[in-house]
Amino acid sequence: MAHLDLSPGNALYYEYRAPARDGASTFVFVNALTGNTGAWESVIGPVLRDEGYGTLSYNFRGQDASPFAADVALTPDLIVDDLCTLMQTVAPERPVLVGLSIGGLFAAHAILRGAAVEGLVLLNTLRRIGPRIAWVNDALPHLVARGGVRLFLDAMFPLLVNEEFAASARNGFLSEAPYEPLDPDHGHMNLMTHSTGADWDVPYEKLTLPVHVITGLQDRVFLDQGDVEALYARLPDATREEWDDTGHLIPQERPEKLADALAAFGDRLA
Repeated sequence: MAHLDLSPGNALYYEYRAPARDGASTFVFVNALTGNTGAWESVIGPVLRDEGYGTLSYNFRGQDASPFAADVALTPDLIVDDLCTLMQTVAPERPVLVGLSIGGLFAAHAILRGAAVEGLVLLNTLRRIGPRIAWVNDALPHLVARGGVRLFLDAMFPLLVNEEFAASARNGFLSEAPYEPLDPDHGHMNLMTHSTGADWDVPYEKLTLPVHVITGLQDRVFLDQGDVEALYARLPDATREEWDDTGHLIPQERPEKLADALAAFGDRLA
């Protein structure tokens, strides 16, 4: 566990472990907006490390233990630049970027900006921002501004995850406690507010490295199968899996299955 200092008041929390065997990849995990390293480190990271792979997980500025100065706008461009800086500084061996949701978008843009990696895994990333998803994206800052992340999760969680996972998590939601607005200076508020400026018009044809796409078919918020098909067809060197037992939050819903899929992708790259 360490911090990469970027400038006064700005740093990235990260956890890096080098591969334990020659020629093995290092999986670099890129969070979604309200994610943290725990999503990767509870199951996925240990399984991969037991198989000799390296791992690098980190939190964006504004996420847990990654501070940001009060005058900094946590824009998508800044997040991508931070990822590139982290990669250059840590210099993980044979890196493979693994991005969840918008994290996959940030990973793709980092590659297009010159980050030297050997592979890319996109977890529920492929999407077109049409009227429905634009509405959802624009609504999220309003929800958290009025009722915090708890209101957002109470409203959206069963639409994001598979039914089995939703049933098992149900007791942790919809409490009688009143909702409280998220502090406007909180990192998650800053990230959500600026996320609507993300550039989803990716030139996928330029991602010529090996790409593996995993789609959770029980995602009832962001999934449009036709858009996934069209965008996937533009990737020059891609493979994919469709999981009918998984929704949007793949690392939390099926961590063991994801670890196995990542290890298999790493084996193919080797």
